Amino acid sequence: MAEKRDYYEALGVSKSASKDEIKSAYRKLAKTYHPDNKETGNEAKFKEVQEAYDVLYDDQKRAAYDQFGHSAFEQAGGNPGANPFEGFGGAGGFDFGDIFSGIFGGGRQRSNVGPQKGNDRITRIKVNFMDTITGKDVNFPYTYDEVCDHCKGSGAETPSDVKTCPTCRGTGYVKVQRRSIFGMMESQEVCSQCGGRGKTVSNKCSKCRGEGYVRKKVDLAVHIPAGISNGQQIFVSGKGDRGYNGGQNGDLYVEIVVKPHDYFTRQGNDIHINIPLAFVDACLGTTIDVPTVYGTEKLKINEGTQPNTVLRMSGKGVKDLRTSRPGDEYVHLQIKTPTNLSKEQKELLEKFRGTPSKKKGLFK
Repeated sequence: MAEKRDYYEALGVSKSASKDEIKSAYRKLAKTYHPDNKETGNEAKFKEVQEAYDVLYDDQKRAAYDQFGHSAFEQAGGNPGANPFEGFGGAGGFDFGDIFSGIFGGGRQRSNVGPQKGNDRITRIKVNFMDTITGKDVNFPYTYDEVCDHCKGSGAETPSDVKTCPTCRGTGYVKVQRRSIFGMMESQEVCSQCGGRGKTVSNKCSKCRGEGYVRKKVDLAVHIPAGISNGQQIFVSGKGDRGYNGGQNGDLYVEIVVKPHDYFTRQGNDIHINIPLAFVDACLGTTIDVPTVYGTEKLKINEGTQPNTVLRMSGKGVKDLRTSRPGDEYVHLQIKTPTNLSKEQKELLEKFRGTPSKKKGLFK
């Protein structure tokens, strides 16, 4: 699969571009590459600029892209612009059908009639290092829109208050004829009376005031599975952006940001730790207590251990998120040279220095 082009490059804007600059660049390129444009139409390029616009115009998606690039969306449901002709109408306050309807005779348009699922959303939470090792249920404050339980998303006080739109007869669109440089052209436009829903409401819902949804502030509970890594995401069904016309919410992807630990560091499923070791213990050998993510363990130090020695404690790392197979812990020994020696200690070391070595020569 070919590597995706940078979204900013695809739209020809800088990374500091305003939303107005992004919208302007998109309009220009979309008109140029729209497949119905017989002179410069290019469906592949049109799809590329549509996908770039959908991400960069949305503040949350743009923030995720700026931090993680295209990988921000690979775990969150795949390609954010898989279908260039559907699902992008609401991101920038206009539908691309409005751009082309008067130029190319309608082209491809997304129907607003009937329930439609909302967009997915991504959020981030910080968790403690050890919670990712052992797993934990956490709560965090979250605000989202939920379908009104009184009107079921219709926006009407009772089902009988919902009527078929008399202007578009329930289609959500009306046919319009316009004179252009190419002559009389017929196109479809979103019905102005019902807003493309195909329905009108004579008496608005008393709970949601006709919106079809209510805003909720909750402490959302998610389970942090043992072994999850920094940057991985947890899927939460139905807590994304609200749907349309009573459609279900999109889904939520909770990205995990792991707080650093005081002395453990993680690489994959392996744990690394620096342990100070007395000079005498390195020379003579000893057994020390070493912290692991599961508790303290004994570790044997052989005599003659050299500086910067790394010892492996098998199976004392993080359990794999999928297989539960543990990694290892690597103990980096930092041998400490004594200071402020007593007279007796100095004499002993001088005596040691004067003892002949069994090895001959500097490097033997």
